[in-house]
Amino acid sequence: MGLMNEYISKRWKVKQFEDELIRLIKAYNKIRDSYLFVYVSAFEKPIPERILLHEDYYTIHDLLTNKDDQDKLDFFLETPGGMGEVAEEIVRFIHDEFATVSFVISGQAKSAGTIMALSGDEIFMTSTGSLGPIDAQIRIGRSTNSSYDYIEWVEAKQEQAKKTGQLNPFDATMIAQITPGELNGVINTHGYAQDLVIDWLVKYKFKNWNFTETKRNPVTENMKQKRAKEIAKELTNRTRWRTHGRSIKIDDLLGLGLIINRVEDNPKLADIVLRIHAVCRFIFNMSNSFKIFATADDKIFRQAIAMTGPLPGQQRIKMLQDIEVVEINVKCQNCGQEHKLYAKLKKDEDIDKKMKSKGRMPFPSGNKIACKCGKELDLTTTRNEAQKKIGKQFVF
Repeated sequence: MGLMNEYISKRWKVKQFEDELIRLIKAYNKIRDSYLFVYVSAFEKPIPERILLHEDYYTIHDLLTNKDDQDKLDFFLETPGGMGEVAEEIVRFIHDEFATVSFVISGQAKSAGTIMALSGDEIFMTSTGSLGPIDAQIRIGRSTNSSYDYIEWVEAKQEQAKKTGQLNPFDATMIAQITPGELNGVINTHGYAQDLVIDWLVKYKFKNWNFTETKRNPVTENMKQKRAKEIAKELTNRTRWRTHGRSIKIDDLLGLGLIINRVEDNPKLADIVLRIHAVCRFIFNMSNSFKIFATADDKIFRQAIAMTGPLPGQQRIKMLQDIEVVEINVKCQNCGQEHKLYAKLKKDEDIDKKMKSKGRMPFPSGNKIACKCGKELDLTTTRNEAQKKIGKQFVF
């Protein structure tokens, strides 16, 4: 029986999968004698915030600060990518905090996620795991494009202009859409990803590479720099990978000259890693969570609650005419129950009486309510969006 079918047959609720995740993390720590941190984003959910954001850095910093009894961190990573600057901040922090940092990839760690993984002292991957090209994605006009593609196109047009002395009207119009400053920004963005990879490969991944594999010759810093530049160049080579979403597997990485540890070489460890991957997928599929931050000691599930407009019917906010109170209907995406709440915008006991007579409950000051199905609904986003919309703070 496969892992997915095994878990399906258990008929667990979300809370049981959350408990299973913590159990698996503790089991992993015993086998590896390390401290596992799980950071996973839901690829399938069309939520902009699923990418790597500064808010994630602050959460990671909070959960991993002052782990004085731990010197070895294993970072279980799955992300579609995001801001390279955030990846840089996270990497610098975890390497400052821990003596050894390894990355564990069982799903997809793309773009900025690949950059992070390449900073590891070691990289552990399952056969299901994949990294991706690191060519930066930039917005030009109305579309998002690969910086590599754009630079290559501009250079081709420059060469054409040198040879013929002119550009055809279409190309001239296209080039006029971007300013010299924007073009420099594209070039710098493209180089930024390469610089990070080169720096981190030499500093972390290659730090114990002292002798060549075949002839056992001493490895110099120049040799490390050269290998790192070759790898960075290939990972930003759009011509080789064709699409930004391309999955780069273990054998591809080995072919680039990277040492990758195959998780399946340790069956017990592989079972735990694959179970963690499966359990996270169940949590995403059964709830409105779209990001998971978890260790053996703490867990945070970032959740999305739809507001009026993009997903009508999931949640509705109604302001009374005097704008003294906000009526909020929240639908549990796990069982479908609708929770009727209200939030006061001024202190008035008459409002409480009126709302309770309508069968409404006061909005929780802690931003969380428990549904009858056992799921805890985090209403932080709801509160923030409502307060922003009306320009007033809730009163409790």
